[in-house]
Amino acid sequence: METTQSAESSDARPRVVVGVVRESNDGERRVALVPKVVASLIKNGVDVVVEAGAGIGALIPDESFVEAGASIGDAWSANVVVKVAPPSDAEIAKLTSGQTLIGFLAPRNADTKIGALKDAGVQGFAVEAIPRISRAQVMDALSSQANVAGYKAVLLAASESTRFFPMLTTAAGTVKPATVLILGVGVAGLQALATAKRLGGRPTGYDVRPEVADQVRSVGAQWLDLGIDAAGEGGYARELTDDERAAQQQALEKAIQGFDVVITTALVPGRPAPRLVTAAAVEGMKPGSVIIDMAGETGGNCELTEPGQTVVKHGVTIASPLNLPATMPEHASELYAKNVSALLELMLKDGAFAPDFTDQVVADSCVTRDKETV
Repeated sequence: METTQSAESSDARPRVVVGVVRESNDGERRVALVPKVVASLIKNGVDVVVEAGAGIGALIPDESFVEAGASIGDAWSANVVVKVAPPSDAEIAKLTSGQTLIGFLAPRNADTKIGALKDAGVQGFAVEAIPRISRAQVMDALSSQANVAGYKAVLLAASESTRFFPMLTTAAGTVKPATVLILGVGVAGLQALATAKRLGGRPTGYDVRPEVADQVRSVGAQWLDLGIDAAGEGGYARELTDDERAAQQQALEKAIQGFDVVITTALVPGRPAPRLVTAAAVEGMKPGSVIIDMAGETGGNCELTEPGQTVVKHGVTIASPLNLPATMPEHASELYAKNVSALLELMLKDGAFAPDFTDQVVADSCVTRDKETV
């Protein structure tokens, strides 16, 4: 009898409900979970409710979520709400005290909504704050989305370029391959180098962290050594000193002028993007050259960048697309969903949502808790 009562008590315990909401930001086509991942979570004892139309931007109809075991309904009332882009004020107003929100929350941005989440009593986990340690790689949404962005940036450069990427030998003569310089060799930069190589270009990588030179060479690219070392914590670059910045700028101005395509990816967490491509460097490039500035959301790496716009200055096309991963919503959503589900599974204990704040991944990614900013 005791065993039966225990089983009934266990069966009666409320299941964790995860809500997948529809993104409202302009141009945001990704969705936080995809049907395959939803099915896996449900097998692990989680209920999933999806807001109607949540997957439309990623070409996933509601029926696919239902077939995976989810229900279509009020995802904003779930125990745990998962999304992609940082929440708007209107979205935060849909949340109530005691709920958990997981997604990109932009905790270091000037216009962050962390304070509003704290005041609302919402427990927030920012995926961009997940530490860069080995066991957290499967949860690293920054890296998964940077991979998408690095790939798409090269395709955009090839589209904007007036020249071929690969060497072509024809009856009319031989066309030299395009030379491509990638500034900033993080995940996006490495993917850009590899993609440029696959398209037949001659890629070169530059970073203020000289230890990434071997990674650059591993994808078949050349390394541009300017003699500057500014490695920082957590795999990121630190901010340069004034002297280092001046030396880098002078050396880059000269180097940049020899490339057909320049793709910039350099970021410093919590600070404006470093200026790597000066107006003088642009003016010295060959007409028809292309700059793809991937740092437009934090001001841009190029002095002449207009974030979100494509402009032509001194005969050089300068494009600064925002949110490149959203332009490839199917695969970007698949990768992001795996990141989110791995983080969720870390915080599920015996069918309950019970984050262990002694765990480094949980502690570092939590930005609001008990109406306090963490």
